[in-house]
Amino acid sequence: MADHDVIIIGAGFGGMGAAISLKRLGYDDIAILEREDDLGGTWHVNHYPGLAVDIASVTYSYSFEPNPYWKHWFARGSELKQYAEHVADKYDLRRHMEFGVLAEGARWDEDARHWVLTTKPVGGGRRRTRTARFLMTATGFLSQPRLPDIEGVEDFAGTVIHTASWDDAADLDGKRIAVIGTGATAVQLIPRIAARAGHLTVFQRTPIWVTPKTDFRIPRPVQQLFAAQPWTQRAARKANSLWLEGMMVTAVLHYKQAKLLNQGAARLAKAHLKRQVHDPEIRARLTPDYSFGCKRPTFSNEYYPTFNRPDVTLETAGIERITPTSIVTKDGTEHEVDVLVLATGFNLWDTNFPAIEVIGRDGKDLGKSWRTSGYHAFEGVTVSGFPNFISLNSPYSYSGLSYFMTIEVQMRHIERLFGALAEQDADTFEITQRADAEFLDHMLARMDDTVFNRGSCATARSYYYTNEGDAVLLRPTSSANARRAGEHFPLEDYAYA
Repeated sequence: MADHDVIIIGAGFGGMGAAISLKRLGYDDIAILEREDDLGGTWHVNHYPGLAVDIASVTYSYSFEPNPYWKHWFARGSELKQYAEHVADKYDLRRHMEFGVLAEGARWDEDARHWVLTTKPVGGGRRRTRTARFLMTATGFLSQPRLPDIEGVEDFAGTVIHTASWDDAADLDGKRIAVIGTGATAVQLIPRIAARAGHLTVFQRTPIWVTPKTDFRIPRPVQQLFAAQPWTQRAARKANSLWLEGMMVTAVLHYKQAKLLNQGAARLAKAHLKRQVHDPEIRARLTPDYSFGCKRPTFSNEYYPTFNRPDVTLETAGIERITPTSIVTKDGTEHEVDVLVLATGFNLWDTNFPAIEVIGRDGKDLGKSWRTSGYHAFEGVTVSGFPNFISLNSPYSYSGLSYFMTIEVQMRHIERLFGALAEQDADTFEITQRADAEFLDHMLARMDDTVFNRGSCATARSYYYTNEGDAVLLRPTSSANARRAGEHFPLEDYAYA
């Protein structure tokens, strides 16, 4: 007999969503293993200055668990951490969670018909194995920080901070600070750092599309209205979701049909840049040369004006090397630095798909299979050759712009699949090779409509692309299509035993 019915790796919103679905189905022997010291995933790990969600709060939350008391239209990181704690308490998830546990690898035991997982304490200690009938990985898309491959970075003698492990005690006031990276995290962080630095130098490799951010503190009467009349918050969620679908999803994933919409989004971002940055030369360097959506765009009203400050320098020459006290660019310029901030993002494709070694039927290694034979997962949830395995951060799984759209589509898939398993009085499920291959063919055909295939993305350096150059992260359909698929995928596409 297995130690648990289900082991879920990850205690962020994805893992908690999966646990809520399982508890709805009557499962209680659930172990949620988390390498960090508390729940919340990225909203526990990240706490850099300026941290906020870049999707409106009414949309970036579980639809079945609205929070009428969001303080801001775009919730700050601390609010989302509190929301995660609320969800864990309300749905009785904390008693299933174990923190400081590092999952190293899992293998399917064909004879015992269960998964064998190897773990060890994060702080050191003895490895142990534990077994479960079902294994679910919910390690998130952005959980493995990427360190820059720059000569001398390890030799820097000053303070070094990666945004994913921010040091709140670091002395930034009056310092010469360098930020490497200009992705979505840096867009939030740079205005806050500039206000404290003696001088800030931003090292940009690839500019990012930035559009206006309609952010505001939600008035108390509106919060009370959301609480007393929940339909009003649902209406706000729907309206915001439709706007995101049109501006961000349709313009990117249906580029072939909506090229004008994509170009309109780019013009909006360029007009925003022109209004906010005075120097035309700096504006030119902040303007992307790739199509809107090749790299994840973001929203901000504070990022661009930072470059008007006399104590902020935008450096685009490229970094040659880092010395113990400075950064030397390829044109020979040396920038003296006291504090080095690495806003260099996350490594998705070397270490996070999957985040642990997963060995399925007949010794099939999931990560090696994906990297050598192509990325695939039926409806972004299951993979042929891996019985009783759910991968929540999978190829073609991310639907819409809010992660909660993806989570809830996957929750519905789990509920229907496990319901069918019970009706069949079966012990195992596995997606058939035929269904897995047909879904992949459908995704590849739909990819031909997207900006990734039809736009100009060569210079984007986007994490949407694998190391092999394929854009497999986003599901190339509308959010409505993803929801319908969750409700109606053929249950007979699975084999039960």
